[in-house]
Amino acid sequence: MTKTELKEFLDAKVLEYNHPKFLEDDPIQIPHLFNRKEDIEISAFLTATIAWGNRKSIINNATKLMGMMDNTPYDFVINHTDDDLEQLRPFVHRTFNGMDLGYFVTSLKNIYKNHGGLEAIFTEHQTKDSMQPAISKFKEVFFELPHQSRTQKHVSDPNKGSAAKRINMFLRWMVRDNATGVDFGLWEDIDPAKLSCPLDVHSGNVARKLKLLKRKQNDAKALKELDKNLRKLDATDPVKYDFALFGLGVFERF
Repeated sequence: MTKTELKEFLDAKVLEYNHPKFLEDDPIQIPHLFNRKEDIEISAFLTATIAWGNRKSIINNATKLMGMMDNTPYDFVINHTDDDLEQLRPFVHRTFNGMDLGYFVTSLKNIYKNHGGLEAIFTEHQTKDSMQPAISKFKEVFFELPHQSRTQKHVSDPNKGSAAKRINMFLRWMVRDNATGVDFGLWEDIDPAKLSCPLDVHSGNVARKLKLLKRKQNDAKALKELDKNLRKLDATDPVKYDFALFGLGVFERF
């Protein structure tokens, strides 16, 4: 396949999957339940945090989590009491448990009260061509309060070699425009050109078959390689190809 043919093929797949019907089976449907900016951000961040494993299970548990927060995530974060945190204790999704969730809520309150919110941290620490340094800085800020060391594994760090799939997905949701009704376009001071593809087993396998990726591990080095090749196809919105790679891998068993 020539570069032109590859771009035409993937652009057609983007049109097919970057569509409201994508919401029906995807965790991004959870933040679409809300209208307030902060509710969307917090529900998206928490949903992305537990977005590994079976997608039906992710959606069910994210829905349950929103219910435990009275379906007002920002208000819950800002005004929660110790008793409220105790009510989150039964929550579990794979290795993410109620103790981890309690810290996440406490840390989010600190971020909105003392750091200007999630958007402010990522916007302030972006570089001219990447969001990966901002993700590392975000993790540093996120864990500045006393916490159990086990909870740190639930926020990835590109500086430690991670592809940071879930945070890159969260950033795609927040930054890419809402033209098709899938992503939100809430954070207007971050250029979509800086976003990275949420690299997982599905997108990684398809990228290798299409010769967009040679590296075998799905890590930070692989992400850098994939970023470089996707930006050759569309320098202004490279992460739109997440829809194509994911759709080909999950729905078409490409």
